Amino acid sequence: MLPAPVTAVVTPLTEATGPASWAWLLIAVPAVSAAFLLLAGRRSNAWGHWLGLAASFAVACLGVGILLQVLGLPVEERVIGLSLYHWFSAGNLSIDVGLRLDPLSLTFVTLVTCVGFLIHLYSVAYMAHDRDRRRFFAYLNLFIAAMLTLVLGDSYIVLFVGWEGVGLASYLLIGFWNTTDADAPQGEQVTSRENAAAAKKAFVMNRVGDVGLLLAMMTMVGQVGSVSFDAVSAAALDGSVATGWLTATGFFLLLAACGKSAQFPLQAWLGDAMAGPTPVSALIHAATMVTAGVYLMVRSAAVFEGAPDAQMAVAVVGAITLLLGAVIGSAKDDMKKVLAASTMSQIGYMMLGAGLGPIGYAFAIFHLLTHGFFKAQLFLGAGSVMHAMGDQVDMRRFGGLRSAMTITWATMGIGWLAILGVPPFSGFWSKDRLIEAAFVGEGVKPWILGTIALLGAGLTAFYMSRLFFMIFHGQRRWTTDKDLVGEVHPHESGWLMTLPLVILSVFSAGLGGLLTYNNLFVTWLEPVTGHVEHGEPVLPAAVIMSATLSLVIIGVAVAWWMYVSRPVPVVLQPANPLVEAARKDMYQDAVNEALAMRTGQGLVLATDAVERYVVDGAVEGAAAGTGAVGRLTRRTESGYVRSYAGYMLAGTVLVLIAVLAARF
Repeated sequence: MLPAPVTAVVTPLTEATGPASWAWLLIAVPAVSAAFLLLAGRRSNAWGHWLGLAASFAVACLGVGILLQVLGLPVEERVIGLSLYHWFSAGNLSIDVGLRLDPLSLTFVTLVTCVGFLIHLYSVAYMAHDRDRRRFFAYLNLFIAAMLTLVLGDSYIVLFVGWEGVGLASYLLIGFWNTTDADAPQGEQVTSRENAAAAKKAFVMNRVGDVGLLLAMMTMVGQVGSVSFDAVSAAALDGSVATGWLTATGFFLLLAACGKSAQFPLQAWLGDAMAGPTPVSALIHAATMVTAGVYLMVRSAAVFEGAPDAQMAVAVVGAITLLLGAVIGSAKDDMKKVLAASTMSQIGYMMLGAGLGPIGYAFAIFHLLTHGFFKAQLFLGAGSVMHAMGDQVDMRRFGGLRSAMTITWATMGIGWLAILGVPPFSGFWSKDRLIEAAFVGEGVKPWILGTIALLGAGLTAFYMSRLFFMIFHGQRRWTTDKDLVGEVHPHESGWLMTLPLVILSVFSAGLGGLLTYNNLFVTWLEPVTGHVEHGEPVLPAAVIMSATLSLVIIGVAVAWWMYVSRPVPVVLQPANPLVEAARKDMYQDAVNEALAMRTGQGLVLATDAVERYVVDGAVEGAAAGTGAVGRLTRRTESGYVRSYAGYMLAGTVLVLIAVLAARF
């Protein structure tokens, strides 16, 4: 049974006490650690990574402590406010900085700090031989601090500070390997420039989304006179803001979410973001940046409930993106880019859930939580494979790694089953609830959205099985001493890398079932999403579940037939137009260049022509005319008295002629 729509709620704030009163340390500790590591420089190279790890462990402990404190409170007291200081005033607008500790923000705090700590631990070994490991940990700490600012802020302006912070941190980490020495081989220098370009691409495309968030805040100030969550939600719920303005605000917020969460049409940066070290990919995709858009949608629930058109747009964008990401993931051979496309698709599921209204809010966040654990596990597993295979990422050169990397195979296998939605793994409990929720509603809407969600499940099973089988099963296609890239010797990673994989496996296997018991997670989010009553999908739940599992089985079977039972070519083969388009990200870069880059270039050329021929031409023409008049006048200044007498006589004659002409 699924919940039926209700309105969002505005719960009174409870004063922070106990561990909650120290919540500001969740942001301060990693921020101070990042600043110290950056300022200390090379003197901290030997131990800087341990400081970064300690900072992430400290905030994980504090985050779990606050979560346990809030769990022990009555439901009506689980929204806690912590005022920090007054920032500024402008006219009637007053901006105070404070933190909001409620079930939604604490869900993100737990995910960010716990998964973030495991990624820090993994990175100690993964980045062991990198000369800039200390700087890498500083950036990781900065990422954690920015994301916690984003989810803990009690207003859109504080959220925006964190929003920009994760944008900066992602830029620094995606382009981390862009400092190749001038005398390095040409290939390394080309890769370094490509990494820098990938970081700039992510940064610029996210700035497009940021315009949406800025416009949304401007609208809030104009219509509500505040950017605090409570004030905006109350105004949206009591009818103080017209539907048109709520719709505009909703579309602005959606634009922001599309940029940050790589949703259509601003998703093109996500695949290129794989240029960063693998732990960065795990952090971006599992616990921080791309989840921020989903958080923004659910946090702004009151706005979207007052703007049905904007809410429907959220669902449509999510549906398009979940299919787009699945199709792209089915054609990629770079295992990290397959996982990136997978994230795009899974975030699409979450956006679809958020666009369904109250019925989908809790399920969207539920899937975000379970996805955070198994996607981190899959990315870190991919990093373990890269560690064993000389940093190769082409799955066509893998195969048969199961015997050489038993722990990585087993842990990635659990993550694979979780993302497929195979019971009883976590993804089954969260994604199936989203698919079921998509079938709730009236008219053709549930049939269209539900069918898309079902197709996405089948495609997910295919491309993730393709990845798993091409890496660990089938014939060995490893590089040998006859290959230009050199021979590889696959081996299992050390315990600092495998321990996080094992811990994440526990959550991937059991977290979903645990939080589903007695509707625990949905009840936990009620102070934010409101209480939801049961509703009925247009198809029986058993039919939807059977159809989902059937498509999953078909997807796995097709992948096994194509990539295990038959030989896999070690080089890319020509394919049909759809596969070729998917390999090129459905030509999204070409579309962006045509619509944005070339339009911008044309505007620049037109502006340059106006400046050169109109503005400068007018100024230079006036100067040339003045010079010509001056030269003509100069010729009349001879210095002879007879010449001046002649000019006077000629002038007198002209005056007389004019007077006589006027009389007649």
